[in-house]
Amino acid sequence: MIRRPSALLGALLGGLSAIALTALLYLGDRLAALPFVPFDLFDWLARVLPGDIIRLSIDAIVRTVGTLHLGETSSMAKLIEQLLAIALMLGIGLFLGASIAVMLGRGSARAWKVGADAGAGLFLLVIAIEFDLAPVIAHQPLAIIWLAILVISWGTILGTMLGRVGLAAAAPLTDANRSSRRALLIKFVVGSLGLATGAWAVGSRSSTSQTPADAGQPLPQPSPTGPIEATPPTTVMLPTTEPASTAQATAIATLQASIDPAPGTRPAITPNDRFYRIDINTRPPNVGPTWQLAVTGLFTRDRSLTLADLMHYPPTTQPITIGCISNPVGGDLISTSNWTGVQLRTVLHDLGLRPEAQALALQAADGFYESVTLPDMLDARTLLVYGMNGTTLPLEHGYPLRIYIPNHYGMKQPKWITRMEALNHPGKGYWVDRGWNKDAYPQILAIIDPIMPGTAPTDHLPIGGIAWAGARGIRKVELQVNGGAWAQATLLQPPPGPLTWYLWRFDWPRRSGHHTFRVRATDGTGQLQPARSTDPYPDGAIGYHMVSISL
Repeated sequence: MIRRPSALLGALLGGLSAIALTALLYLGDRLAALPFVPFDLFDWLARVLPGDIIRLSIDAIVRTVGTLHLGETSSMAKLIEQLLAIALMLGIGLFLGASIAVMLGRGSARAWKVGADAGAGLFLLVIAIEFDLAPVIAHQPLAIIWLAILVISWGTILGTMLGRVGLAAAAPLTDANRSSRRALLIKFVVGSLGLATGAWAVGSRSSTSQTPADAGQPLPQPSPTGPIEATPPTTVMLPTTEPASTAQATAIATLQASIDPAPGTRPAITPNDRFYRIDINTRPPNVGPTWQLAVTGLFTRDRSLTLADLMHYPPTTQPITIGCISNPVGGDLISTSNWTGVQLRTVLHDLGLRPEAQALALQAADGFYESVTLPDMLDARTLLVYGMNGTTLPLEHGYPLRIYIPNHYGMKQPKWITRMEALNHPGKGYWVDRGWNKDAYPQILAIIDPIMPGTAPTDHLPIGGIAWAGARGIRKVELQVNGGAWAQATLLQPPPGPLTWYLWRFDWPRRSGHHTFRVRATDGTGQLQPARSTDPYPDGAIGYHMVSISL
């Protein structure tokens, strides 16, 4: 006779064994690039849950990182997402164990069979999610077999264990039986933790690289190109760009060296490993070595393009700032790099874009999608990007191909692009479908970077930071101290490029005490940054950044 184990005990054993299962999945991922189910389940939920839930989750993570000063927002947010994914797997283990314990008290089936049936049901759910997330798994029988073995065996072992606990509980209550039951539980605990420790240890020391060999590699050195100005959307035409003259380059270098940034100001160009990363994945997708850009729709000469095809075009390199629409006031979800690529309109011209085309739909390897309007399609500044700061794109930043569209937040700039289709109607956008602004024009922002009192002379305090308004540029930056009058800061001219942030500096006459600094900017059209504060959703955050220090 089996006495039904408690649901609490079942949950505890289920959660414990889920740790071992997660470690084995991690081992398979590291050794053979097999699916890591916790991350896949989390990514799938991020795609199917209502937009409001996703928005609130993003806000909560960003606020948590900022409030607790955990570090750089995007990297910490990814870490939190990964930890939540592991917690989700543990939650599934708690539920599975409790469910098996309950089912053992409702019938006469053998305990192992109850567990096997529960594991089989869970496997079918997992494989359905994997198929929905990445249909390519249909061509990976090893991955399917691996998941079947692990998940069904997990349920079987858990059911068997709970059945034995039930048998022990049904036996006469003696010291020997208590000791036997305790020993049984101890063996299960030690075995689960030992298996988990061993699998994690081996996995952490072993890796089948999932990073393409060509990602993050040095680009061929192109001839320099000058800034590209906005072009009226008239007709598709081949671009003409003139190399910057030596005299012009020397003049720019002299101007940039005339004023030093304040200590603590971020560099004008963000290193690749510090460029913020916001996307819908716990880790970047690997598009594989056979990547091609599928081209369909309203073209007269549509065909698939390889990376070599795109790199055969004359390259354009431009310093460009990209900011996240989820960035709070004063946040760090904004970066600047030298992006290298081919002008989109050049490719569209060669493919024979038909006159009735009104939009370009883009599809990414991770399921993300966005569309490019006709004016942006024909804008000379819109680039199909394959390079970043002199290297091919790192995997986490979109290798092999992403897009840059001027004067839009990052939500309009898909990475890991695999398909583009010319449409005769407006296209859709992933975040637009979830309630964010369909145009995503950048708000005016000004940020005070960390103030470094210890590096400053005794008579004044250098304060600096950045200001940005998309492609509209910045006309001036002003600083307010302790609620007093606004004083104009010095812009470090010229900026890295016409599509980047501006660095600014203000030398404040130093005084002892507690001081509060606020900053505001005016964009290149003369529009003053709004003073009222709003959250990022749905148009991007506005408001003045404020910093307080004691001297």
